[in-house]
Amino acid sequence: MNKIVTISREFGSGGRELGKRLSDALGVPCYDNEIIEMITKEHGFDADYVAQISESGLKAMYPLTIGRRFSTSYTGLEQQVQVVVAQRKIIERLGEQGDCVIVGRCADVILAHLKPLRVFVYASQASKLDRCRKRAAESERLTPLEMERRMRRIDKNRAEQYDLVGGADCGARGSYDLCVNTSGKEIKTLIPALAEYARCWFGESGGGI
Repeated sequence: MNKIVTISREFGSGGRELGKRLSDALGVPCYDNEIIEMITKEHGFDADYVAQISESGLKAMYPLTIGRRFSTSYTGLEQQVQVVVAQRKIIERLGEQGDCVIVGRCADVILAHLKPLRVFVYASQASKLDRCRKRAAESERLTPLEMERRMRRIDKNRAEQYDLVGGADCGARGSYDLCVNTSGKEIKTLIPALAEYARCWFGESGGGI
């Protein structure tokens, strides 16, 4: 069976960086925004549109399950559903084709049958705010309060995505195999221990994953 690490995370905790650095240490591909690029290439959607759906989820899918009719909004909703379905299929394909690290997008739930190492990355509020402030674009001048609201909104959207795919509450510690607190830490300093943990998890201590 393929060796897969899935990274779920709180916004601002450094989960994306952790996933990329961990994949480099393990010598396997990392899939994050690459999934958006695949959807764009295979289905012709605008990349920004796909990124928005991928991050925000699809609350409007609920009515589809009970057979309601749609009028003028149906075309837009249909496209959103296509993006969500395409993303799931790509994640399933990536999991089936080889060892990898996948960041976000409920991959831990979607690939549960492949028994991935499920990692959850979190941090203190102060640490997340500091990391977001340091990495914000110069044109993005959000106040700490505005940034906190953004963090809550994004984490709420991610939690709703878990509801859609039938997973447990996002961030519920019992849903993961390893929880990593990055508060006040440089991500790169955590990678050697995490890479060794992953190798041990898959029974390959001292070698490549």
